[in-house]
Amino acid sequence: MGDFKNDPDITLHFVENNTISKFYLIEGEKLDINDENGVWLDKSFADAKGLGIGDKITFEFADYRITKTIRGLGYSPEYVYHASSSSVIPDFNKIGFAYMSYKAFPEDTVPYNVLNVKFEGEPETYSELLDYHMGGYYSSFVERSEHVSVGQFSEEMAQHKMMGDIFPVVFILIAMLILLTTMRRIITHQRTQIGILKASGFKNHSIILHYVSYGFWLVLVGAILGLILGPMTLPQLFYPSMSATYKMPSWNPAWSMNFVYVAALMVLMSLAVSYYSVRNISNEKPADTIRPKTPKVSTSGFVEKLGIWKRLSFNARWNWRDAKRNKSRALMTIIGVIGCSALLVCAFGMYDGMNDLKEWEYSDINHYDSKLVVEDNASVSQIDNVAEDVNGDKIMESSIEIESDNAKKSGSLLVVNDTELITPTDYDRNHVEIRDDEVSISQKMADMLGVKVGDKVKWHIMGSDKWVKTKIDKIHADPISQGFIMSSDKLEDLDLNYATTSIITAEHVDKDYDGVKVANSMKDMTSSWDEMTESMWLLIYILIFFAALLAIVVLYNLGLLSFTEIEREIATLKVLGFKTSALRKLLLTQNLWFTAIGFILGLPVGYMILDVMWASSGDSFYILPSITLSNLLLTAVITFALSIFVNLMFSRKIKRLDMVESLKSGE
Repeated sequence: MGDFKNDPDITLHFVENNTISKFYLIEGEKLDINDENGVWLDKSFADAKGLGIGDKITFEFADYRITKTIRGLGYSPEYVYHASSSSVIPDFNKIGFAYMSYKAFPEDTVPYNVLNVKFEGEPETYSELLDYHMGGYYSSFVERSEHVSVGQFSEEMAQHKMMGDIFPVVFILIAMLILLTTMRRIITHQRTQIGILKASGFKNHSIILHYVSYGFWLVLVGAILGLILGPMTLPQLFYPSMSATYKMPSWNPAWSMNFVYVAALMVLMSLAVSYYSVRNISNEKPADTIRPKTPKVSTSGFVEKLGIWKRLSFNARWNWRDAKRNKSRALMTIIGVIGCSALLVCAFGMYDGMNDLKEWEYSDINHYDSKLVVEDNASVSQIDNVAEDVNGDKIMESSIEIESDNAKKSGSLLVVNDTELITPTDYDRNHVEIRDDEVSISQKMADMLGVKVGDKVKWHIMGSDKWVKTKIDKIHADPISQGFIMSSDKLEDLDLNYATTSIITAEHVDKDYDGVKVANSMKDMTSSWDEMTESMWLLIYILIFFAALLAIVVLYNLGLLSFTEIEREIATLKVLGFKTSALRKLLLTQNLWFTAIGFILGLPVGYMILDVMWASSGDSFYILPSITLSNLLLTAVITFALSIFVNLMFSRKIKRLDMVESLKSGE
């Protein structure tokens, strides 16, 4: 028989059928509507408590005490995400659910309080249909999308879908950029062979087909491997953190035809990129192709006619003219750096944002050390005695539904008395004073509802059919809780009952009290927050890794292409007496120019990606994208350090350059 010291909260479902919001069986017997002695239990709770099939468990609720035999273990769609007032993330030692037949209820008549209904049509007609069919026999209804479990998981899926929409585009563009530079380098190296083939009678289309197949087969093999290995590996990185928060029957990678479409698009793009790389040389005459490519003539432009031109160093003038002659290479380098710096800005912006969000919520707004969650049946005297003993302040928290002329949203209600342990703030973290006769709405909720100070909205407490109309007096900002803040006096002025749900105190409470369900310390809550955001941190680390990797690969490929294209010029300068260090500086200067331009242009791109990331975090979270000075400096250091590192990799090539071989090829 289950006997648990921590008095866990188990939500009981007495059901007449299992057709809507079904219990999903993992082990044991199928749910039997006629079995009055059996119970089908939450598998996560059973695992946490060491319960199994055939064990007996006792439930106490209202004035009843019933003992049932566990027939099956499983999950429910209503509890994919299951949190309680006693924890930020699911703690299955404290919460769970159970399904039983309506015949298992200790009375002949079951006082049903929830009706699951399937509708056809638009959500706007739900209320009218309910009124028509039930005529006032219900207090409120919650759309499936507004259900806590569905809403939370939908927000998580929306965020992952957004990542699936943005990052493949970035990575595919970078991959095509790498392919383009690689193909151009191959074509440049093999000019003589191509000229010989053309002189030997090979047709242009044969040569084009040969070189296009380079990119085609490599990308095709890579795409196929990606289709196979991608779903098998990448999702595994997120499963541990996701499964700690969300409960699903199984965690397996899904398959979508979109994977095939993306792979096919990459193959088609590789054909276009490879063709673009070889098409110009295929149109040249064999006699011209056998010779090294004639350097482009750099004509004097606007800059060269300025008086400052003659004051510039040889280094600056040479690099300016080289960039003018090779505009496409310069553009590709800048695009590569833009991708690198944008990903870094986004990653570090998310890193700063997550840290700021935690500090904002658990330091700037909430100043208590312990939060004591009050039991539903606790008496007023018990609550008062506990509050007096811990020197605490009483608060009320509840789920509410708010409706404006533009939208209807679910949110939270916080009712506080005169306390310094919770201080609402605006987005700049300045204290917002909310008087006893005022109602303040969170900034994000105001944005979602399309309201401002002075507007009126309708709202009701979940489970109650009493709607009230309230004028908005203030707007505060909260990173993780969206809804209303008001005083108990204001709540009672609206003819609503105040009921203490928690006691907050600056003292550390670690003992049990009658009438208190659980005592959570600030340390426990921040630890739970860290665990809940683990998947976000993983994403940040992956972004940083790929940003650095892409920068190295792109800059190295572009460096090789640049070295290949100007090999004769470098050899000529060496013959004229330029030292290796001077030549290295020559290449480094151009690299730093392009890196600086790409870095500057990458900042707004990274900001836009960051904005999309935060916008997809769901209705509960409110944080605006920001790029801090430390973010800028760290991104700049990494980007320029990688650029310099890649440039230094070419030092050995300059030293080993065969000047005779490089120069005689032009004869």
